Amino acid sequence: MQAITDKNGVKRYLITLNVNEDSYTRVVKANTTLANVLRDELDLTGTKKGCELGDCGSCTVLLDGKPVNSCLVLAVEADGCNITTIEGLAQHEKLDKLQESFINNAAVQCGYCTPGMIMSAKALLTRNPHPSEQEVREAIAGNLCRCTGYVNIVKAVLAAAD
Repeated sequence: MQAITDKNGVKRYLITLNVNEDSYTRVVKANTTLANVLRDELDLTGTKKGCELGDCGSCTVLLDGKPVNSCLVLAVEADGCNITTIEGLAQHEKLDKLQESFINNAAVQCGYCTPGMIMSAKALLTRNPHPSEQEVREAIAGNLCRCTGYVNIVKAVLAAAD
């Protein structure tokens, strides 16, 4: 990773992020979070910022296929990694099966937690296409929803399972 020092002595880093199968090169400060780059630099606002402490899961994205809280990942740590955001699940303007299932099973209320919830569930279904209800609940345990009792969310994930 290339470091650039400005006239004030502040180091910035040249990074490349592979987001939703597109490559982006940006210059960032060492303390810039992945969530901020996604939202502010790449205009991928489906990744929500909630607590910014890693507690709520609203900023969950897939980093090399694994769900992470993008508010806790520094952009420099994601240099060269493959990142999938909620915007990257739909293909050719067709929603992913999991996104459709959330709609069809009334698993979306206010919608703030939904992108992170779907990303955590997508990671689960990728590694385990036939999860039990308990496995779904464990996979989304890091994603908080204040609107529901999680019943329809779990139902939607199970319905999307092959």
